[in-house]
Amino acid sequence: MKLALGGAQFGLAYGVSNLSGQVSREAARNIVGLARTGGVDTIDTAIAYGDSEACLGEVGVSGFKVVTKLPAITGDVDSVEAWVRGQIEASLKRLGVTRIHGVLLHRAEQLQGPRGQALAHALQALKQEGLVAKVGVSIYEPEQLASIMPVCAPDLVQAPLNLLDRRLETSGWLQRLHEAGVEVHTRSAFLQGLLLMPRAAIPARFARWNHLWDAWHDWLDAHAVTATFACLQYPLSLPQVGRVVVGVASAEEFKTLLHDCADAKVMAPLPLPDLACADADLINPSNWNRAGS
Repeated sequence: MKLALGGAQFGLAYGVSNLSGQVSREAARNIVGLARTGGVDTIDTAIAYGDSEACLGEVGVSGFKVVTKLPAITGDVDSVEAWVRGQIEASLKRLGVTRIHGVLLHRAEQLQGPRGQALAHALQALKQEGLVAKVGVSIYEPEQLASIMPVCAPDLVQAPLNLLDRRLETSGWLQRLHEAGVEVHTRSAFLQGLLLMPRAAIPARFARWNHLWDAWHDWLDAHAVTATFACLQYPLSLPQVGRVVVGVASAEEFKTLLHDCADAKVMAPLPLPDLACADADLINPSNWNRAGS
């Protein structure tokens, strides 16, 4: 099973299409239970995701490969190694585990800063001790990798990849990472839910890309498939992708995703629409507040 469960909704009200807010503890327990029975073996979270780690620890994640992310290191930190160790030990305690599958830098650009080497060494030290199996980076654009790779040879890279944002594949970096033995996890398959919204529900601030929304929904109508199925088919069909991280707000949502994932494995692949877009105002959600300006 290439699906991985995203934990952002367990600690935050996450996603442009999320109308239900942060997931309750009961819902989280049901979702994680479905992951267990559905063959999902990986859960993605981050220290910055509110109380996501604590929620997962209460629910119980033994047997899962947990990937978490370190926040940006602040300027008042004296010892990088002590700070990294403290962060990871606190994560282990919150999660209720003795080992983490992957630790990623949430702000990968800090590897190019004055503390880059110290960060890389601190992560490797935890890996050598066995507290962490793999270390790596979470990136927002593949161009970051050109400057990251010489500083930190990552075991694991997480990056956005969806029908609109195909840069990881088209840049050649997906294949290069695969050939280097790097485990690749992709996120944002639904672009924070934007690709799943009914045509009429897409917020007005995204109107300048109406040609893309029209093409997308015309294609869905013509092929009579769900948006979730089509969105998942793209990353799941790429052999270089190890896991596709998806977040859900309810057990029912997760059941639908598991069903669509199973369908994507057994059905003949559909010729997907060409929606590739290079406009950072659309494909990078951190820019969305200015999208309508």
